[in-house]
Formats: sequence, structure tokens, C-alpha cells
Amino acid sequence: MGVEFGLLGPVAAWDSDGTPLPLGAPRHREVLGRLLIARNRVVPVGRLVDDLWPDGPPAGAVGAVRTFVAALRRALEPGRPPRQPSRLLVTDGPGYVLRAGRDAVDAWRFEDTAARAAGAPPHAAVALWDEALARWRGPVLADFPAAAWAAAEQARLEALRLDAVERRADSLLATGAARDAVADLRAHVAAHPGREDGWVLLATALDRSGRHGEALETLRHARTALTSAYGSGAGAALARAETRIRSGTTDYAAEPGGVADGVWGRAAAAWDRSVPARSRARLHATAGLLRDLAVTGADGLEEAREHRRELVAAAETTGDAELAAGIIGSYDVPAVWTRADDPGNAGELVRAAARAAARLGPDGPPALRARLLSVIAVESRGDAAADAPLPRAAGAPAAEPWRLRAERAAEEAVRLARRLADPALLAFALNGAFMQSFATCGSAARRDALGTELTRLAIGHHLPGHEVLARLIRLQALAGLGDLAAADAEAEEIDRLAHRNERPLAAVFTSWYRALRTCETDGWPAARPQYAKVLADTANCGMPGLTRGAAALVALVPVMRGNALPDPDDFTGLDTGPYQPWLAPMLLAASGATERARHALTTVPRPPHDLLQEALWCVLARTAAAVGHEGVLRRARDELACAKGELIGSGSGLISFGPVARHLEAVEGALGAGGPS
Repeated sequence: MGVEFGLLGPVAAWDSDGTPLPLGAPRHREVLGRLLIARNRVVPVGRLVDDLWPDGPPAGAVGAVRTFVAALRRALEPGRPPRQPSRLLVTDGPGYVLRAGRDAVDAWRFEDTAARAAGAPPHAAVALWDEALARWRGPVLADFPAAAWAAAEQARLEALRLDAVERRADSLLATGAARDAVADLRAHVAAHPGREDGWVLLATALDRSGRHGEALETLRHARTALTSAYGSGAGAALARAETRIRSGTTDYAAEPGGVADGVWGRAAAAWDRSVPARSRARLHATAGLLRDLAVTGADGLEEAREHRRELVAAAETTGDAELAAGIIGSYDVPAVWTRADDPGNAGELVRAAARAAARLGPDGPPALRARLLSVIAVESRGDAAADAPLPRAAGAPAAEPWRLRAERAAEEAVRLARRLADPALLAFALNGAFMQSFATCGSAARRDALGTELTRLAIGHHLPGHEVLARLIRLQALAGLGDLAAADAEAEEIDRLAHRNERPLAAVFTSWYRALRTCETDGWPAARPQYAKVLADTANCGMPGLTRGAAALVALVPVMRGNALPDPDDFTGLDTGPYQPWLAPMLLAASGATERARHALTTVPRPPHDLLQEALWCVLARTAAAVGHEGVLRRARDELACAKGELIGSGSGLISFGPVARHLEAVEGALGAGGPS
């Protein structure tokens, strides 16, 4: 709805432009605060009355609450037409519920950002902790400091804030910025003298800043403060800190990070002094840096993607075919999502790799050739490298030369890598084979076998990044095959590997899978809030090829698990992203524009050869059945028949529309009836 809410300070609301909304009298704000802390759960009117008047309600209290709610609705949705129900502050059974997304409430955004910070490397974590703490405008629900209904949430959020302050300081220490941590930690322990961890962090920061005496004096002050607060048994962590500081040794967990950062700075400075500008050594080093940067998280991935294009262009201008081939082929970053984040850039990379391969010729170094072919296979994912209009879904399958070239590139890369017996090169080539394994629907079993081979290879040769990729491929394939127990085991192992090897983006896929699994086992109502959370958590994960249009896909889940067309209003304001061509006919049919929907089906291209092709064929089939388009129905039936034993969409690891067999039965029924009645 474009409205944002504030709990971290006085109760507040802002419109989409950040303008404060006039919430009215204190009672109005109190009702809003009470509904917000319910977190999208219904609060009965009777409970609201009891909470607002704990000493006993006056006559007419129920009517007063309804008046407060009506005023809030006018304030929050000023453009809502008369007599149209509110979509934000909703009457539900015996009470009211405020329907707000995770990103619409400052407290929830604080929690989500803090969760991201907790799993981030030190430098990124400091920025995320700063972002989380910046959301605080004052005490939680500052308008109602003594309200009994607010006490538990106030205590919980304040505890999270204090923890965030300390964890931010811990991250600063890990980056080697001990001096920067001192001032904030002094203020922290002065305001909260009972926080033992805060005192330990302050003493550590002082000691690492070269202020050894101050560090020991701080520990003496801390012991007095803790004894006063908790008695003589307090201060075990203080004692350990004092022993460490007096001995001049450190067992502090974050210390290696600080040392590494110092070495990094000195090594980078030495590199700048020693290696000439514009040298080829800098091109090679930059290629390696970008490859490593791409797996550090959302920011690193976006930076690597942007700078990779510039680096490839610079390598090509040298006129050295082998140098250019080495730079282009060095980016063997594991890739699991089959829609390109930047299709234009992907197409450029495919053409650059093809040019480099042509310059090397068939007798060029086979390892370089295998890498270039792997780049072509990986970057030609989906339809990213299409060099001609896509065939229409209503027609018969047609040969697409560019796709055949990409498939042959994947096959030759694997053959060369096996002949060379190079494990890392074979892992890269198998990644390309995965991207080109979607020539037809129903490829889950083939992808499971490919993922199994890649898992063995990665474990045997210690390739942790490709082991994460391999297990993600298996997770998707097993979900598509309906083997959720085996997929669960892969998800657990992925999370363990990702944590150990600092691969934060892997959690994007396991969190989506767990929402899918909930939907399969417990149904859409149970999965809906989980999907809302995962959409919010992954909105800025640096993979627009995954996240653009994802909300529209999720909105399709309850529709496609049923038997009807969607309510077009449910898609109002949703970005359908790259899925627009296949969703548009369905939404036209749902709105009653039958002829326009039929025309759209006649011209719509076939779905991309990727992880969601079965789901999009299913969407087209549902629409074709509704408007009587026999050509698309027959084509969808033929395509989906190859996947009869799978779950529609589950192979993506994101969503599931249920068994393919059920949807095929509906298609056969529509064809047998000669179209809709």
C-alpha cells in the first residue's frame, strides 16, 4: 500500500514519499501500535478494549474503538473510495488486523537487517549494523512507556538493540578499527552498566588501541558495576579478559580477521608500488579479485558483474588472443539460477568468448578453449544469448541455432575437461552443462545425476564453492521429483557449507526452498507468511534475474494449485518482471477480455528453457483452456508430458504448482471437451 510504520520511537506512519501521516489523537496511535505489535495477527475488539482501558472500560468503549479504527483508516488510506473495504487495516472475524509487509515496519526491517549483519563478513557487517541501528528514533513505542500491552515487545526489541550495539563493536574490532569502537562503547556501558559483554568489548578495544592501563582500569570499574547489579558471582568474562590483557596474549575470536585486514592493506600497498600500471599482471590479478568478490554477497556480486564487462573489454584491446581468452575464461563463479541477471551483458560475454575461441582456433590450448566454451554455456542460460526472435508457443517446436551452439559448447567443454583430467575445469564445464540441460521439460532426473557427479568431484578435490553449487542443483532436482526428505538433507548441508566457506548467497536458495516445502506439506495458508518473509529478505540479494517478478510468481501459487483463473486485483501493483509475456494472457482472460487473451496466446513466445519452463507452460495451458486456444493447449500438453512424474515449478526450488499429472489431466479434459463450454 506504500505506507511505512514506525515502532522504534513514537508510533508513526509515512506515505510512499516519506511524508508523515496525521494519525490523530493518542488513542488512535495507541490502537495502531497495538495492531502493529500483533504482527499481522487479528486482535479481537475485546482485547483492544482491555488493553486501552486496563482499569476498566468506560461505557461505549467498543464504539470508541471502532471510531478510532475508522479514523486510522482514513489517515492511512486517504485515497480509498467510500464504502470500499480497507486493504490495510482490515476487519477480520472478531477484531482487526493490520496487514503490513516485513519491509513496511521499522522494527521488522531492523530485525531483518540485523539477521543479515550477523552472517556477514566484518566490513559488510559494520555497514549493516549501522543501517539497522539507524532505524531507531527513540525508545520502542515511546508514546506509551507504561502500557502493559507494550511491555514485552519493548523489552524484546530493546534487548535486540543492545545486542546490535555490541555486535557492531565486535565487527569493528574484527576489521582492526579498535579506536573507532571506543567512543560508542563508552557511551554504551555508561547507559547500561550491567552489560558484561559491553565492558569486555570496551576493554579489548582500549587494549588494541595501545591503551593497556586504561583497559585494566575499565575492567576494575566493570567489576564494581556488575557486583553492584548482580552480586559477587558476576564477572567471569571480565576475569578472562583481564587474564588475556595482562598476559599480552589473545584468544579473542575476531582477532584473525583484524590481522588479515592489516596484512591486506600492507600487501595492497606493496602491489600498487611494485606492479606497473597498465601491466598484464594487473589484468590477471583483477580477474582473480572479481571472481572472489562475486561470492562475498549481494554487493560484491553486483560490483563483480559490472566490472567484469570492463575487464573483458580491456583484455580484448591488448590484441593478445591467449591473454583475452584467459581473462574471459577465468570467471568460473558457480552459477545456479538459470535466468541471467543482466541479459544484455550475458550476450556480450557470449560473443566475446566466441571471438576469443575463434582467434585461438581449434589447435589452441585445450584448457583455454574449454574455459571459453564453459563461459558460452553458462552465459547462454535461458534465452540470454538469443540472436533471433523466439518461436511462438502456439506453433510447433522449431530449431534455434543459437541454442544448439550453446548445447554443443557445453558438451565439448565437458569432453575437453575430462580428457585433461582437470577437476576445477571439469567443475566449471559441468556448471555449463547444467545451464544447458533444459532442452525439454522434465529434466529433473538428469540434473540430479549431474549434481551428484559434481558433488563427488567437488568433495574429492576440495572445491567448496562448486560443492555448494552441486548440492543446490540436487536440491532443485529432488524438489522437482518430489523427494522432499532428500532435498531437506541437501538444504541442511548447503547451509553448513555456506557458513563454513562464507557463501552467504546460498541461503537465498535454501530459504526459498523451505517456503516451497511448507507449501507442499502444510498448504498455501501456512506457506504464505513464509513467502512474504523470503521475498523481503531476498529483495536486494544482488540477483535480479531471480528476484524480479518473484512476487508475481508467488501470487500465482494459490491460483495454480487450484483450478480457476486469478483475481486480477491480486496482481495490481506487482512487478511481473520477465514473466510478463506469459502472465499477461492469463490476466486478460481473468478480466473477461477473452479475444485479447486469445490473440496474446497466438503471439506469445515459448517459455524460456530454464528452471521455470514447466511452470510457465502450465500457466499458458490454464489460460488456453479458459479461452479455447487449442494450438497452445496441444503444445503445452506435448511439452509437459515429458515431466509427468514431477511437481510443476518445484525444480526451481522456489514455488510449486502441484503434480504435473494433475495439470495434464486438466489439459486433456479441455481438449476432449473441444475447449471451454
